[in-house]
Amino acid sequence: MHGGTYARKLLWRWHPNPLRRHDDIVEAWIVLSVWILVLVGGPVAALVTARAADDVFDRQRAERQPVRAVVLNNAPPSTPAMAGTIARRGAAVRWTASDGSPRIGRTLVNTGLKAGSTVTVWQDRHGRLTTAPPSPAEAAIESGFLGVMAAAGLAGPVFGTGAAARWRLDRRRADAWGREWDQVGPRWSHKTG
Repeated sequence: MHGGTYARKLLWRWHPNPLRRHDDIVEAWIVLSVWILVLVGGPVAALVTARAADDVFDRQRAERQPVRAVVLNNAPPSTPAMAGTIARRGAAVRWTASDGSPRIGRTLVNTGLKAGSTVTVWQDRHGRLTTAPPSPAEAAIESGFLGVMAAAGLAGPVFGTGAAARWRLDRRRADAWGREWDQVGPRWSHKTG
């Protein structure tokens, strides 16, 4: 019984009622539309975004490959402020591209490396230096985060638009009540006694 009472209160705008106004029906449709867009559109936006991000990360893992490179100049040592952290500095490196041609470029290496040290760098399919692709676990976390942000990015404007429309309806109802009071108020304002 309690559930039926709650449902009746929740759906009062949909029940025939002599006190129900046209604005109440419009507001009910606005609320329903907002919730449908959020509850259906949000997960769809999240899934589409997460899937697109997964595809990008999969393509990065397929296109990028690690290669061994030789550091050409000494990497500056870490400063005392960097103590206890893994610091990286830019250094020139030489590597052989997948087509066999020698390449030289700059990348981040651990501080303190001497010239002639070997490091692993990542190259794209054209032999250019690039960042390492995200691991499957990192990609899953980032895809999930991007999906949640896409759902929130949809929900925010939808709720905002719904709230603005309901605010406009409230203003219209308040103006209507003011006009009605202007007509009825003078009849009630006489003093008794």
